[in-house]
Amino acid sequence: MNAINGSLSGRLLLPILGLCFALAATATHAQGLPDFTELAQKLSPAVVNISTSAKQDRNAGDKRGMPPGFSIPNLPDDSPLNDFFRHFFEDQGPGESAPRASLGSGFVVDAGGYIISNYHVIKDSDEVVVRLSDRRELTATVVGSDPRSDIAVLKIDSKQALPALTLGSSENLKVGEWVLAIGSPFGFDHSVTGGIVSAKGRSLPNENYVPFIQTDVAINPGNSGGPLFNLKGEVVGVNSQIYSRTGGFMGVSFAIPIDVVMDVYRQIREKGSVSRGWLGVLIQDVTAELAESFQMKKPGGALVSRVLPGSPAEKAGIKPGDVITRFEGRAIGTSSDLPPMVGTTRAGQKVTAEIMREGKSRQVTITIAELPEEVLAESGETPPEEARGSEDARLRITVREPSPEERKALALNGKGVLVERVAKGPGREAGLRRGDLILQINFTETPTVATFKSASRALKAGDKVPLLVNREGNPLFLALQMPATK
Repeated sequence: MNAINGSLSGRLLLPILGLCFALAATATHAQGLPDFTELAQKLSPAVVNISTSAKQDRNAGDKRGMPPGFSIPNLPDDSPLNDFFRHFFEDQGPGESAPRASLGSGFVVDAGGYIISNYHVIKDSDEVVVRLSDRRELTATVVGSDPRSDIAVLKIDSKQALPALTLGSSENLKVGEWVLAIGSPFGFDHSVTGGIVSAKGRSLPNENYVPFIQTDVAINPGNSGGPLFNLKGEVVGVNSQIYSRTGGFMGVSFAIPIDVVMDVYRQIREKGSVSRGWLGVLIQDVTAELAESFQMKKPGGALVSRVLPGSPAEKAGIKPGDVITRFEGRAIGTSSDLPPMVGTTRAGQKVTAEIMREGKSRQVTITIAELPEEVLAESGETPPEEARGSEDARLRITVREPSPEERKALALNGKGVLVERVAKGPGREAGLRRGDLILQINFTETPTVATFKSASRALKAGDKVPLLVNREGNPLFLALQMPATK
């Protein structure tokens, strides 16, 4: 009987134990999900709503006044948001000059009344009004702004000390980490949205000096300038842009890292403007094909395609074809990693860079200069069809020397041969185009047709070598693969 009871007890115990384990696993999983309630309550008072007004000609510029990265979405006719968009963003009539309202967000970074927001929120405004969590509205002074990083610093005068947020470190932020945003999307104050960090160090067009944080946090018009928090309640970024095909949130948002923001903030507070370090190179990514041609074990680093005259890079001996792999001890995975590193380096500071040159690693010391206001790229034109060229049977291309007029227009300084025709063969497979100016073959300069032919003849069957060209005024490396057999 005892044996029977024992057997029954065992049979009953196993399902009970299984259920307990399942409940424990569920509880553990539930504990892993964040609870934003306390954070939202604690942090919201330091987040502000920003509205601006300005007089502008309705016939000039963007007639909808939308911030960069946003457009008015197609909404149903009965949507209540149609009135909102018409009121704040659409024209009142052709040729009229009327006040423009812009809605954005910001946050208090100093109890004395200093506020951080986006530059595009306050751009071209005559008046900036900050609405606090207690509904007070105060006129703000623009202390300074930086279009390159899209950051603006505002100041309000309050009789009471303002709640200021704690700043974290974007450097320590990890992909997959939970983050929280608070802002005023469509004017709805203190809206809280959450998500995770999707990626770090994102490079966006025309934003070379900001390694953006990508998240899937819901960001919409009005969130711009608002803070991005980690689960400790520390600010790790400033929400700035979204990727969207509709004008609304599509799961891809971008925030400016707080480390970049605070560097800009301190410079604006100290001297009213922002300066950045300058190296003086044009760079590109290293593809798998280029890595092989440069005798590198794997792709990585920033490939120097051009060194600007008189720049810190030229003075340090950096040459086109060098691959910068480390900067001040920090590894460079892709070319987009380098500009933020250089930008945050003070002018006059000496730094050490590690480069790969013709398959060998070496170190150079560079004295960083201040980034000029405007670094102008050389312009280029496609050459005319006149003048007979010389055909290279191995590369299956026809080249000629540019005329004096073409040299002047392309700022060629007497170097390079012009590609007139590209037939099916190694040249076309490398990506050569008609109008390219070939500057180097395998690090050998080709200022004339004779030097080009000599460098071409020196290539062996099966060689994969770098080819430096000037395309429409911009230097570009291509990987040239010679056929395995002649």
